[in-house]
Amino acid sequence: MDSIHTRHTGNPDYTQKMNNHLASQEEDLPANAATSGSNLGADVIQKLLRKSQEAKTFAHCPYSKFRVGAAVLTRDGRIYLGCNVENACYTLGICAERTAIQKAVSEGCKEFLAIAIASDVEEEFISPCGACRQVMREFGSEWEIFLTKPSGDYLLKTLHQLLPMSFGPENLHN
Repeated sequence: MDSIHTRHTGNPDYTQKMNNHLASQEEDLPANAATSGSNLGADVIQKLLRKSQEAKTFAHCPYSKFRVGAAVLTRDGRIYLGCNVENACYTLGICAERTAIQKAVSEGCKEFLAIAIASDVEEEFISPCGACRQVMREFGSEWEIFLTKPSGDYLLKTLHQLLPMSFGPENLHN
């Protein structure tokens, strides 16, 4: 999962199911989305990447001018978008990743498969900040994270790779 991709091919049966579904329904992904490592089909990945780029256009960043968009894929196949929202009181701003996750949670989704993160940075892949990584960790450590460039190139990581030896809900003793 450490290599750079411009294209990703997944399980052929799963890819065909995703292609059929995407042809019939533009906005939602199928409820039977894959749950393991690299099983998202190329069309699903490309849609997630496009949605993160779309989310970036909604960013409210009058101070930093650093636009970020995120698209999170839930286990039931829905995609939620988020963008960074800055505030004149700088510490009250929120990142795109947390916006997307909180939108999903506020609508009852708490199981995630993947997230794509987009910015205007062309020289390197955009990566979630530490706060966003910890918020993601609340919902598991093995979802796919697509770190992207405006060119469409992406780097695939898991949250476990970006946040090793993490603290999560299972570490709390009730």
